[in-house]
Amino acid sequence: MENTTRITQKSHLSVRQLTTAGLTTALLCILGPLALAIPVSPVPISLTTLALYFITSIFGMKLSVLSCLTYLLIGAAGLPVFSGFSGGLAKMAGPTGGYLIGFLFLAGISGAFVDHFPGKTWIHVIGMILGTAVCYLFGTVWLAHQLGLSFTAGLGVGVLPYLPGDAAKILLTALIAPAIRRRLPDLSDVRR
Repeated sequence: MENTTRITQKSHLSVRQLTTAGLTTALLCILGPLALAIPVSPVPISLTTLALYFITSIFGMKLSVLSCLTYLLIGAAGLPVFSGFSGGLAKMAGPTGGYLIGFLFLAGISGAFVDHFPGKTWIHVIGMILGTAVCYLFGTVWLAHQLGLSFTAGLGVGVLPYLPGDAAKILLTALIAPAIRRRLPDLSDVRR
């Protein structure tokens, strides 16, 4: 009976985990709409990836994926939380929809590296790079399909202009997130 109780307790999210997920989702909803359109691409420069890098670097995979999924559901429901204060299923089905779905993989991959290699910032950076690459892959395939472009042309408009900015976001996260993590109370119960 005692083992059953422990298993049941571990399958549910704690109040602290739910609160953290809610706050990190709010962060995504605040930073996600802030975007800068660029003339060479239908994909705007957004702060969503910066928020995801910080969330995954501090809280790991479980909560970052939950936060990202909640953010996507809020946006799909029509709230203006996506780039340019947009939302709805049409936005998710549009040219940038693949990047939105790719955010889940970015959060999952980056967060997994944080969970499996605690305290190893350089490995966390590798996780952020791999997560971003998978996000780019999903986004580029979808963008190319939506706009009738080749995959290579999709890379030219959907990835190449964003590489310097995402590199800067990853570097900023790698420099600041460990200090934030150290200042927070014990996060082991949040990351489980």
